[in-house]
Amino acid sequence: MRKLILLALVGLAAQLVDGSLGMGYGVTSATLLVAGGLGPAAASAAVHFSEIGTSLVSGISHQALGNVDWRTVGILAAPGFVGAFAGATFLVSLDGEIARVLVASILLVLGGYVTWRFLVPQRLQFKGRPSARFLAPVGLLGGALDAVGGGGWGPIGTTSMLSSGRLEPRKVVGSVDTAEFVVTVGASLGFLAALGSQGIDWRVAGALLVGGVIAAPIAAVLVRLLPARILGVTAGGLIVLTNMRTLGLELGVPGLTIALLASVVFTVWVLWISWAIKLDRAEREGGTDRPGDVVAAKVN
Repeated sequence: MRKLILLALVGLAAQLVDGSLGMGYGVTSATLLVAGGLGPAAASAAVHFSEIGTSLVSGISHQALGNVDWRTVGILAAPGFVGAFAGATFLVSLDGEIARVLVASILLVLGGYVTWRFLVPQRLQFKGRPSARFLAPVGLLGGALDAVGGGGWGPIGTTSMLSSGRLEPRKVVGSVDTAEFVVTVGASLGFLAALGSQGIDWRVAGALLVGGVIAAPIAAVLVRLLPARILGVTAGGLIVLTNMRTLGLELGVPGLTIALLASVVFTVWVLWISWAIKLDRAEREGGTDRPGDVVAAKVN
């Protein structure tokens, strides 16, 4: 029971991050599940089955607050479904040890990418809507990576759309979260077909679901209020630290070396958070944007 309560709290915290930033639920949850000893395929399956409920509630909440652009959702969802189904069946076919190394590597890179996106002090300009030519590949890649890594839809979808400078951040977050429902259904069907119902830990999925459903409506409100930079950098650093440890153990790196590397990364992480706080204060003092409106750098 204690483990299930802890998992519910993981789901709650992960959904608060995801619903506020448009990324983080899958990456955060999968990171902690794999670190806790669950196999990569089983972890990703549990995360995606729980996400069916959390993404549905999150999408409804964002729609109620006017955070959703339905044209964007419609174009993202179909290729996202296809990519997620394909990614799920691919992950199940991998050897367990290879899968753990691959997933930890993907999550490590995604954690670093998320952190970097929220550390760059540039602002976005919003002009029009993203084109279908831009959105379809983003959906396909994001869906595939999401299923393989247990997370990736948000880091790929949200950051790509923010970098395009088309939609304002709250609509990017709301649209990505809403389209994620279709993506999670695709991944879940892929895992169900490849693993069967006996290969899925329904208790883990249910615990994550309970915590995520509780947090989803709150996160939809917080997307307008929270300092997104600080939350994004904090979540990204946690993902980097945890997956660095997992990858080191899987590759046979000595424990002392892992500990030394972790201490260095932790120190840098603290400095990153301090920098994010300074950036957020500077943006607040400028008085031109809400805290949630400046969350990524524009890619030149």
